[in-house]
Amino acid sequence: MTKRLNYLLVQIRNADDPMRSQEISCFANALACDAAQIEPFDLLAGSPSERHLAKINMVMIGGSGHYSVATDADWLQRAMAGLRRLVELEVPLFGSCWGFQALAKALGGQVTHDLEHAELGTHELFLTDAGRADPIFSALGARFPAYMGHEDRVIELPPGVQLLASSDLVPQQAFRVTGKPIYCTQFHPELTVETLLERVRAYPEYCEKIAGVPYEEFEATCVAAPESEGLLRAFRREYLGM
Repeated sequence: MTKRLNYLLVQIRNADDPMRSQEISCFANALACDAAQIEPFDLLAGSPSERHLAKINMVMIGGSGHYSVATDADWLQRAMAGLRRLVELEVPLFGSCWGFQALAKALGGQVTHDLEHAELGTHELFLTDAGRADPIFSALGARFPAYMGHEDRVIELPPGVQLLASSDLVPQQAFRVTGKPIYCTQFHPELTVETLLERVRAYPEYCEKIAGVPYEEFEATCVAAPESEGLLRAFRREYLGM
């Protein structure tokens, strides 16, 4: 009998954000699990306790509709402390987009708001030497497409991590914490091209702001990225054996 896994999805979204529930569905699809196995946790309200985490097999940190890591707000400082504790506990953890930026900053890296290097849609990435040797990323191929949606970016990685992937516009696209079951990506492996477009329609201001074109023209440039869509399942196989 297959063990039922418990997932915790750390979210940083307002209560009225239409993508709160969509994000749960996206991670469930990417992990090929029942959405009921994924418990959402509002990071704005605090950090998960160690007692809570003892019941969790894997933690995910997703994107953010309206919150930036490139600030020094009080809530963010509290959130950073909670994220550092997750790393100390070595809970299997996969962060994407906001999660990538937040983990990088929490561990001593630097994040900035940078519209000139913003990315939206399907973009090509390439593996670093560490990525080509990585048990999870090596299966992606030397170059692979992935789904993007960010204005902030990591400009300096923290110590103790390995850079796994880059794009021509943004060098810091993925890292793993050395010796720990923790991976983070600037891109969104939990999305499909359909859910990417659904998310862009939910935040229409980002299309012309980042891509610089109307939605109809932007939609035509988005293609499927099946390679990156398998990353979360590959992570689970590597660290949970399932």
